[in-house]
Amino acid sequence: MLSNREIYSVNLPHRAIVVYMYLCDRADKDGSCYPAINTIAQDLKMSKSTVKRAVSDLEKYGCVRHERRYRRSGGNSSNLYFVERPP
Repeated sequence: MLSNREIYSVNLPHRAIVVYMYLCDRADKDGSCYPAINTIAQDLKMSKSTVKRAVSDLEKYGCVRHERRYRRSGGNSSNLYFVERPP
């Protein structure tokens, strides 16, 4: 994970920095967490599309990766996010 000081020095839009900080706050010791896009959007007072763009920005930079999670019935569940240090 990047420190607060490091994330501010990265050339990312402010939406991505806010979402990164949110994911870091919720990540366990391994850097994983699984909030839904709706939950992130509600908590941060952002639209779902803004959160999706922020996650995309973070993935492009290498700060976050995600895996889709599925219910036993095969339906979509929330994403599993891994907060990482970019290369």
